[in-house]
Amino acid sequence: MELRHLRYFAVLAEELHFGRAAARLHMAQPPLSQRIRDLENELGVRLFDRTRPRVQLTEAGALLLEHVRPVLAGVDGAREAMRRVRPGEAGVLRVGVPPDTGPPVLPTLTAGFARRVPDVLIDLHELTTDEQLVRLREGELDAGVVRHPADTVGLESGPVARRELGVVLRADHPAARDGGPLRLRDLDGAALVIFPRAMAPRLYDHMLLICRDEGLLPGSIRHARNPHFVHGLVLAGRGVHLNEPPATPLPDGLVWRPLEGAALAWQTSVVWVPTRHNEAVSAFAEAVSEGLAAAGHRLVGAGVEARPR
Repeated sequence: MELRHLRYFAVLAEELHFGRAAARLHMAQPPLSQRIRDLENELGVRLFDRTRPRVQLTEAGALLLEHVRPVLAGVDGAREAMRRVRPGEAGVLRVGVPPDTGPPVLPTLTAGFARRVPDVLIDLHELTTDEQLVRLREGELDAGVVRHPADTVGLESGPVARRELGVVLRADHPAARDGGPLRLRDLDGAALVIFPRAMAPRLYDHMLLICRDEGLLPGSIRHARNPHFVHGLVLAGRGVHLNEPPATPLPDGLVWRPLEGAALAWQTSVVWVPTRHNEAVSAFAEAVSEGLAAAGHRLVGAGVEARPR
């Protein structure tokens, strides 16, 4: 039984309305409905009567609520106690960054943040986009660096940075021989090595849709998140990999080639829960923009840039 599921249950028990409860939790309604069903399945009881014109607590739901309220109050009290003992005005800023954040980004990011708010410590966590979104909504992170498109309903976003993607492939691949930009259709039928969908479902689906529209239908798809494993698969002839220009030299036998038309790109921004925005979050967003710019990303504004045509 997860604490976040109990919090979802308690908010729904107070609102007795899925739409209002989802708005309070800064999430969409379908995921909330699914989490409540998961909790009911785990407990083996029905917590809400959904057959009436209005959602109502069942007897089991009312009993669970009596037990859940003191648990959540205790957790909130513990969090507040920890906030009071943190150093500085804001104490520690807990933030998430993608697992594949390039080496040039973090030194610039941390130095830029320290320059802006020297009395606040930055606590970095390596997390996927979806892991960050869950922790932001649960209050376990103050800000996150996520890849778009993503489910950011109820969250605010800083400026979006864009970095066009190319392809990593074996040096002896026929498409790599002339050294120039490639078209995605030139790779049609090749196996594709890509991050697992669970890391960022909307981004994953978006990338495969663009590949299809641009003439690349993968012969197969293999999933990998560790860069060494990714490169090993490509070296072994098990596929090609879409990514930004490498910050460090690739292993012998691999090359990176740009793609024509800039159809694929990382679109990255800082996101946060509006009610938890403060000076430290603003400083972090500015420092991330600085770090991404140092790594070759370009700022494209406050909203996610549409796909270029």
